[in-house]
Amino acid sequence: MKENKTSPWIFWTGFCLLLIPGLVHAYLLMPFPGSQDLNAITVSYYLEKIITPLRIAGAILVLFYIVKYFTANTLKNKVIKVAALVLYLGTFYVSDVMYKAETMFEEPKTVSFANAIHNHVPESLVILGVVNNGVAKAYPLVYLGYHHKVQDNVGGEPVLVTYCTMCRTGRVFSPVVNGKRQDFRLVGARHYNAVIEDSATKSWWYQATGIAAAGPLKGSRLKELYYEQSTLGAWLAKYPGSLILQPDKHYLTDYDDLKNYDRIQSVDKDSTIKNKDTIVRKSWIVGVIVDKQAKAYNWRKLVKTRLVNDKLANTPLMVSLEKDSLTYHVWNRMVNGKELHFNLDQAGLLTDQETVSTWNWDGLCTAGVNKGAQLGKIQAYQEYMHSWKHFHPDSSFQ
Repeated sequence: MKENKTSPWIFWTGFCLLLIPGLVHAYLLMPFPGSQDLNAITVSYYLEKIITPLRIAGAILVLFYIVKYFTANTLKNKVIKVAALVLYLGTFYVSDVMYKAETMFEEPKTVSFANAIHNHVPESLVILGVVNNGVAKAYPLVYLGYHHKVQDNVGGEPVLVTYCTMCRTGRVFSPVVNGKRQDFRLVGARHYNAVIEDSATKSWWYQATGIAAAGPLKGSRLKELYYEQSTLGAWLAKYPGSLILQPDKHYLTDYDDLKNYDRIQSVDKDSTIKNKDTIVRKSWIVGVIVDKQAKAYNWRKLVKTRLVNDKLANTPLMVSLEKDSLTYHVWNRMVNGKELHFNLDQAGLLTDQETVSTWNWDGLCTAGVNKGAQLGKIQAYQEYMHSWKHFHPDSSFQ
């Protein structure tokens, strides 16, 4: 009877308000088993908006209980309630400090670039390359993979360079929303893809699509900027004056955790998969979208053939892979109103079948009838199969 007179429901209601919203929020926004398969971004969004008020209400109830009733508790019940509060403090530290996305994956403290002469980044590393107004910049994946985003300027224009290691998705966007440049923070992940929030409207955007999935701008899309993914060596061959993002010394151990991420597939490390060419969740693909039609190309097959002539949405295109087996391109095969078909000759040079002209790996014809012609570049993405399939459910595959 004594415990009932202390109204324990007040304490436990407050305790639940302190504990449960934070745990649910962390579960939904981090890659815990089963959490990322739920269609819960709207729930996650609104839960984040009310989690602080709920905790304040919970804290008020707990404090009220402590002041009014705590001393009347038995020793056993006092110990239980103190232990519960210690448990809450521990879970708060884990969910809101230790494993909070923006804490785990901080932006660089120092964003510094160097030219090829003063560069310290190995040319074998894979980069995302951006060119604007004659300025070229390269962002190594092993750095982007940890930070998830770098907010920068290229050629006088703001850029948001992003990468999500769970989806293997690189994207470059303009951070300008409704005419104003925004700062973005990393919120967490849904469907194994990074979710970012703009500073003005607090809307949540999927990194893989640039589409706002929750908030005032729901349904809006960030302007996507063209980029290329290649080895740094291949990039510098085309843009020798490029600037290269240098490693931030504060995160060297974090970068080490992603060693070889840019070149070794998960299936190669999985001994349970006998046929490595089998398409599984983390198989690499090259994804292309033309006139809202999406198609994915099996990376391992591309490594073997190095070149595919294809059509998508009635657009003749070529998917090709350089000899480093890491640098890929997708070009439009129409030149001067004529459809060309390409192959690699015995010397490994890119040639078209119709005129036997020679082309370089920037899509420029360097010799032959078409000398000086330039193939049109088509944006393409290397990512995991599960990501492409989720965000492009109607995609075809090859």
